[in-house]
Amino acid sequence: MKTNKLLFLLTGLLAFSLLNGCAKKTESAAQTVGSAAAPIEITVEVFDRGTDGGKTNPTNNEWAKWIQAKFLKDEHINVVFVPVNRGNEEQEIVTRMAAQDAPDICYTYSMDNVRNWGLQGGVYDLAPYVDTHLQDMKDMMGEDPSIPGQNLIWHSKDVDTGALYGISNKYMYTASHNTFIRKDWLDTLGLPEPTTTQEFFDCLLAFKNNAAKLGVERVVPFIMATDIRWQAYNIFLSFMPPDLSPRDKWVNTVAERQLLVPGVKDALRFLNKMYLEGLIDPDFPLYIDDSAPANVMKSGIVGAFQHNWDHPYRQNLQIQTDLEKNIPGAKYIPIDPFTNAAGLTPKRGSPAAGGLIFFIPKASKNPEAALRYANWLCCYENYHFLQFGAEGINHTTVNGVAIPLTAAGPWIQNSAANVDYTMSINGYVVPTEQFGQVLAAGYPGIPLDEVTAAYRIASLNAKVEPYISATILSLAPVRQVLVNKEKVLCVNLICAKPGEFDRVWDEGIQDWLSSGAQAVIDEQKTKYR
Repeated sequence: MKTNKLLFLLTGLLAFSLLNGCAKKTESAAQTVGSAAAPIEITVEVFDRGTDGGKTNPTNNEWAKWIQAKFLKDEHINVVFVPVNRGNEEQEIVTRMAAQDAPDICYTYSMDNVRNWGLQGGVYDLAPYVDTHLQDMKDMMGEDPSIPGQNLIWHSKDVDTGALYGISNKYMYTASHNTFIRKDWLDTLGLPEPTTTQEFFDCLLAFKNNAAKLGVERVVPFIMATDIRWQAYNIFLSFMPPDLSPRDKWVNTVAERQLLVPGVKDALRFLNKMYLEGLIDPDFPLYIDDSAPANVMKSGIVGAFQHNWDHPYRQNLQIQTDLEKNIPGAKYIPIDPFTNAAGLTPKRGSPAAGGLIFFIPKASKNPEAALRYANWLCCYENYHFLQFGAEGINHTTVNGVAIPLTAAGPWIQNSAANVDYTMSINGYVVPTEQFGQVLAAGYPGIPLDEVTAAYRIASLNAKVEPYISATILSLAPVRQVLVNKEKVLCVNLICAKPGEFDRVWDEGIQDWLSSGAQAVIDEQKTKYR
């Protein structure tokens, strides 16, 4: 990026003040980058999740129009939303960044990519502007619970250089993963809820061998997609040593893939055993996202799965709702069977800083306005409306508490709590004492006790993954190659023929290491703090 663009950002930002937050914005500040006669324009990324289930065009719905009208009124800047396919967001942003065609405001789940772009001069370092020009965002973020005394906005600051190329969103939940099983099938076969790994395995065998009793032509005991590291993560954790050090886990995690973390090989061997017994959907290598498995679940032939703690309740997929419509009395319930060597059921805890990162590309034509938009979203009146909407349409008030409603038609939210628009916040921002009540209301048709039970189970024995905000130079050039190879290797390992698992492992790991993973591990050993 040329020096004049950076100077424009510096001088432009110093020309106005956001120190006193949204409520104190003056008209003169609003005119800094756009005159009254001709407001300037910024482009803002938004996830496109399709329109199934009543979802709307994310660039032209009531929420988008509300943002456009209010931001124009408050800041005299026009917003144009740029859709990015949610299922392929990382690759699409990589392509746009390479073509210098990315929106003025971007977000992605890959901090590795954002840091790499920063080192190459492709994104702005936001560190100089946090305390003066992102004050509302900083106030909203609050303290980082993993680093006492530090504001959460600094969570992704590079530990070596102090650069802040991207800001992770604030995540309001502690729960992450759950295992779900068909309660009606357990009852039909007279089986208790499994409480150990072996009991879970035996339960799936019973499902497989009793299709007729269960009233189906065939049974898929367990289903998942090709993102094995996410959709079997409770299994992975249960095979990791209880005394595994944070250093060993972090150093051996490459591009968020944990192939060489102790215990993962044994977990994959267990999944291979399940596959050879006919317990895993044989079509799983074809499932590259959640849509196909969700439809199989709704058909009533799936016994169990692992995923996000609330996966069957989510309105964008409506797995539980549609299953009960198709099979009256059918129900998935959360269970907690995967025990480690210490007899505990370890699970991943969600960090306070979520996985979604916002950043401003150096190719942005209006970086000053982009920062103003990011800060504007973090003003209470703006993010609260985006989360809760209008009374009687998106929420009702009970004893002074705004309880979300699921709107149909133009005011439907395409994502939970409208995270596609709030950007820097994932989950409802409410007082602690209201959290459970508000949380459960986000799943219409699902009883309150079922939602809270799922949240409680997913939070039991949950620990946040070790996190070091370091730039790993060796990772960026090979990241996508390693991600792709890990997915293929995991599928090949799970589908390996009897006696072939170790050969597939040895050859696959050697290829993975020589493709760049070894260099990443070696560098991470030097960067651990």
